[in-house]
Amino acid sequence: MRTVSTHEMRALELNAEFLGVDRLTLMENAGRAVADQVESCLGSVEGAAVLVVAGPGNNGGDGFVAARHLACRGAKVSVVLLARPEDIRTDEARVNYARLRAMMVSVRVRTAKDAEALEGLRGALEAADVIVDAMLGTGLKGEVREPMRSAITMVNESRALKVAVDVPSGLNPDTGEIHGVAVRADVTVTFHAAKPGLLVEAAKEYVGKLVVADIGIPREAELVVGPGDFKLVVKPRPRWSHKGDFGRILVVGGSKDFSGAPALSALAALRAGADLAVVASPSSVAQVIRSFSPNLIVRPLPGDYLAPSHVEELTRLARKSTCVVVGPGLGMREETVEAVVELISRVKEEVKLVVDADGIKAVAKSPSVVSGGRVVLTPHAGEFKLLTGAALSEEPGERSEAVAREASRLGAVLLVKGHYDVISDGERVKINVTGNPAMTAGGTGDVLSGLLAAIASWTDDLFRAACVSALVNGLAGDMAAERLGNHLTATDLIEHLPAAFRELGEGVELSLGYHMLRASRHGPPGLT
Repeated sequence: MRTVSTHEMRALELNAEFLGVDRLTLMENAGRAVADQVESCLGSVEGAAVLVVAGPGNNGGDGFVAARHLACRGAKVSVVLLARPEDIRTDEARVNYARLRAMMVSVRVRTAKDAEALEGLRGALEAADVIVDAMLGTGLKGEVREPMRSAITMVNESRALKVAVDVPSGLNPDTGEIHGVAVRADVTVTFHAAKPGLLVEAAKEYVGKLVVADIGIPREAELVVGPGDFKLVVKPRPRWSHKGDFGRILVVGGSKDFSGAPALSALAALRAGADLAVVASPSSVAQVIRSFSPNLIVRPLPGDYLAPSHVEELTRLARKSTCVVVGPGLGMREETVEAVVELISRVKEEVKLVVDADGIKAVAKSPSVVSGGRVVLTPHAGEFKLLTGAALSEEPGERSEAVAREASRLGAVLLVKGHYDVISDGERVKINVTGNPAMTAGGTGDVLSGLLAAIASWTDDLFRAACVSALVNGLAGDMAAERLGNHLTATDLIEHLPAAFRELGEGVELSLGYHMLRASRHGPPGLT
C-alpha cells in the first residue's frame, strides 16, 4: 500500500492549493468521505445517534464537515469541541464550525475545555451509536494532554462504533507510536494515501479497518513542483545559527576564455542564502572574477585552463565545502576534461556535486564517473543528448520517462532544463512549470547551478533540492520578466531570487494558471 508521511501530505496540500484546489475544498471532501464511511458501516444513518468529538485543528474541521453531512442524511448529531471556539486554529476549521453552528435544529454543539467539563458528557458518549474521533489526527506533537487524554479514555470505554478521522488520536502517523493513550478505532478513514504509522503491526489494534479516501488532491500535486516541495526543503533559520551552517559553496570554473559564468554561479549561491562562496579558477581570470564582487573568495590555480595538476588542491577545497559546482566557463581542452573527471571521481561520495555546462560535456566522455556519488547534472536538451545519446521528446510523458530512465542509468539526479523542466533521480519524477522565454539569456543556467548548490547544502535529498531550485529559479525569472519583459539578464535573475524565496516562504499568490498562461507564449506544457 502506498504511503505518504505527514510532511509529504502537507506538501501535497500546499501543491494542490497551487493548482487551484484550496484547503477548504479538501476539508469538505475529507469530511464527506468520513460521513460516507459511517453510512457504509451502518447501512443507513437515519435516526442514528452520532457524536463527533473534535479538536481545534483541521482534524476537528474534518469532523465538523462530517457532522454536517451526517445531519443532512438524517442522523441525530452532537458535536463536542474540546476547546473554546475562539481557539480554533485554522480558517478552514473556523468556516466549517460556523456552518455547523448555523444548523441550530439538526446539530447540537457543545464545548468542553477541560477534563472536568467532559464528565458532563458521559451520557452523550453512552447514548451514541457512532463516535467520530476528530480530535488530533496528524497534528499530534508529544504526549496527549488534557482534555484530549480524558476524552480518548472515555471514547475507548464506549461500546459505540468508533470511526477515526485520518489517524486515531494519540497514534503517531509516521511511526505508529502511542503517545500515552490512543483511540481504539473500529475504522480509520485516512486521506489520499496511508500514513506509515497506520501500517505498523503494533498500531493495527488502534487503526481497525483502514480505508483510504480520495479527497480530490490532483495527480499533478505530486508531479508538478510547488510551494509544498519548497516547504519540505527550505526551513526557517534558528536564531543560534552560525557562519557555515547554511552552505560553503565551491565553484570550479572559468578559463582564459570565460570569466563571467563562475562568478554568476557563486553570486547566485550567496544571494540564495549560502554563507560562503569560493571560486577556484585559473590565475589568468582569477583577478577578473574577484573584481565582480567583494563578496566572492577567489582561489587562483596556476595557468590559463583547469588541468590535472590542480586536482589535488581542488580536492582539498572540495572537502571543506558543503556543495561543489563543476563546469561554468571551464572550456573543453583535453586536460580540462581529464581534470573534471578525476575531481568528480575523488569527491563524489564525500561532497554533493552540481555538474553544469562544460562539466556535463566532460562527464559525457566518461558517464560512469558520476555513478554512486551525490551528483546532480543540469543539462539542457542538447547537453542531455550529448550525455545520453538520446533525443528528448516534446511530449511530457515520454520526456519524463526518458529523463527517469537516464537518471537511473547514470546513478545521478538529472535536472533537464527547458520550457518546462524535468527532474528525476531514476525513481521519482517532477516537472517544474515556472519560468518564461526571456530566460533564454546567457548565464541563467549558471545562476541555476549556484542556486542549486546553496539549496543542496540544506538537505540530503538532492532530488528535492533540484526540484526546489528549478521552482525558485523560474519564479525569479517570472518576477524579473514582469518588470523587464524579454530584456532580462542573468544578473537580473540573481536580484530577484530573494523575492522568489520570500513569496514561496510566505505563501504563493501566483497560481499554476499564471505560469501556464505565461508559458502559453511558446506553447503550454500540456501536462498529462
